[in-house]
Amino acid sequence: MDVTQEILRNTQTYGASDYTAPWSLAPSKSLNYAKGASIQKPVREKVTILPRRLKYEDTVGLFGAENVFIRVDLKILDTGNLCYEEQYWQCLRITANDSELVNTYYTAVMDPDLDPEPVGTYEPAQITNVLGSVDSPHVGVSLRNLKTGNKYIDAWFDVRLYTRERQEHPYDLMYLPLNDYFYIGFHARNTKRLPYNVECLIGVDYKAKNDIDSRFIAKRTM
Repeated sequence: MDVTQEILRNTQTYGASDYTAPWSLAPSKSLNYAKGASIQKPVREKVTILPRRLKYEDTVGLFGAENVFIRVDLKILDTGNLCYEEQYWQCLRITANDSELVNTYYTAVMDPDLDPEPVGTYEPAQITNVLGSVDSPHVGVSLRNLKTGNKYIDAWFDVRLYTRERQEHPYDLMYLPLNDYFYIGFHARNTKRLPYNVECLIGVDYKAKNDIDSRFIAKRTM
């Protein structure tokens, strides 16, 4: 039995050593096989429904890529699922099936002309396409470093938002049009393997462009 090819494959993957712990070997991590190690070739994410929560937990640094970039493409196709919850209240979900029986209750019949006046202390519901009624709507993107709880590790890890022009955004909040894209950059600032715990919320709120502080709008060059 000729095992030459298998030996060569292992050598190319792990090096000449017999020690094959993948977390401590450069060939098995980002130096050769990494995805998103540069902003020119990032990992791709696609977001079509708002709101959306992206959660990232991994490691970056020693014997691997010291920088990892993710490109998030916003292609908002269906704003019908848009839901912004207020304190103590959850969003109402509306379905087209008006005959389904759930726990002895039939689904509600939605008729905006049936109950136009307040009844007692209740105001009639207002059902609108909120983004459709906003002039030049921009969606808020919030980036949060949830950290690991170890201050000696967290002090050397950095995460940033980048605009479509690949320019660093100076804040953890950014507003973009509904069809645009941005980058998230994960950076190791020390020669150690650094774990991270990061959350990106897309659709934290929505505003007309003229109502947004210009500092938070993703800058674009003409």
